[in-house]
Amino acid sequence: MDFKSGIAIEQIADGGMLAGEADGENVVLVRRGGEFFAVGAECTHYHGPLADGIVAGDTIRCPWHHACFDLRTGAATAPALNPIPVWNVEQRDGHVFVTTKREIPPATPVKTNVSSVGIVGGGVVGNNAAEMLRREGFAGTITIIGAEETVPIDRPNLSKDYMAGTAPEEWMPLRDADFYRAQNIEFLTGRRVMQLDAKTKTLTLDDRSTRTFDAILLATGSEPVRLSPPGATRVHVLRTLRDSRAIIAEAAKGKRAVVLGASFIGLEVAASLRAREVEVTVVAPDAIPLGKTMGVEIGAFIRRLHEEHGVRFRLGTTVATFEGDRVILATGEPLLCDFVVAGVGVRPNTQLAETAGLTVDHGVVVDEFLRTSAPGIYAAGDIAHYPDRFSGKSVRVEHWVAAGRQGQTAALNILGRPTPHTAPPFFWSAHYDVTINYIGNAAGYDRVEVHGSLNDRRALVAYRVGDRIAAVATIGLDRESLDLEKAMEDGDVAAVERIVASI
Repeated sequence: MDFKSGIAIEQIADGGMLAGEADGENVVLVRRGGEFFAVGAECTHYHGPLADGIVAGDTIRCPWHHACFDLRTGAATAPALNPIPVWNVEQRDGHVFVTTKREIPPATPVKTNVSSVGIVGGGVVGNNAAEMLRREGFAGTITIIGAEETVPIDRPNLSKDYMAGTAPEEWMPLRDADFYRAQNIEFLTGRRVMQLDAKTKTLTLDDRSTRTFDAILLATGSEPVRLSPPGATRVHVLRTLRDSRAIIAEAAKGKRAVVLGASFIGLEVAASLRAREVEVTVVAPDAIPLGKTMGVEIGAFIRRLHEEHGVRFRLGTTVATFEGDRVILATGEPLLCDFVVAGVGVRPNTQLAETAGLTVDHGVVVDEFLRTSAPGIYAAGDIAHYPDRFSGKSVRVEHWVAAGRQGQTAALNILGRPTPHTAPPFFWSAHYDVTINYIGNAAGYDRVEVHGSLNDRRALVAYRVGDRIAAVATIGLDRESLDLEKAMEDGDVAAVERIVASI
């Protein structure tokens, strides 16, 4: 359908979307009351089809990983970084015409008392915060200090397509070094901040040099739990690009792996190693994979799925000793293996905040604006213990999308634009051809309800705390997942119940 030739207004319902073309480019036409918007048809994150998503207010949202785009400007919310194109629209004689593509205007310089921002942490939080500062017209100094040796990367892909061999390494950086130079963002890689003086907002680096800023964002992330029992050689963890490269190198040499831990990371690694034809045995103390976090039903389904792809499980036990080319389980069973991947959890890096005297309780305590207990210092990502709007509880989550969104929100608050963090926690986990979307926080859930059919791979699983739905996992219900996220974002408990009941 050529939108430049025009379509009758009645062809698109209020709140509806229609896919077509303009000047040879794929376009989605959106109607909201008497207004029409024309935007690019593909999400700029992983190219998801926006026409299969939803329109919420002045935004269009991607069904795959819940990126959000402004219908008027095309501006992106994490996990997407780049805007989508926007076209001008005219109405004549009962028809709608898509005309010319808009140019993205330069950012208007922002008025702020902040002239310098220091960001501690070179992950998605730091990247998104720095980008948002520049996008909003901040012309002051921005310095990112990252302990990792690389620029920020697409961390979820470390255990997914990149490890499986279906995503090339050039896809991994969120931005390249030239981007930061062009944006006048100083990026110090492979450097650590050793001390924070909260009163003066001064950072001491590992070479004993100091930097003082008007505002500081702490985004130090998490560190994987590392195992170092006697005899443990060739035991890998997965957090950085270097870690993923090392595991891939092992997979090229050895064809037997033991994965310790039936976590999301451990199981995604198992699936990726199977794609490389590595024999995989998963060892975990739990009786059911993911049983504690996702419930028995999804846990049993995921186990069957992995077993169908050749993964073996040794559950209800742990590794007792490591002996060269094998491990010995606590049951006494030996398992031959060429290498081991440990996915047994992570710990938030809160030491810097603790020694600086910031309030720390299961994470760095922040308010809804991501402000710490010290004026001018913010925290976001894995370390942030923040008030969740939907549950009414303080939570700390280790989700990549949440971290990216918090980075953007923190930037707005640093600029003096009070913006609460209202997005509910969201993550996705990929296992072969099955993707699980999860929204909310079900810590301490009392009851699990399964709607639809897991075997048919079209199901919704609701987790209740008392009578209230605290979180929802979906398989094969991307649009419903988006609707649920929006309802939780709005704090609309009744809407959440209606959507769940409709499956």
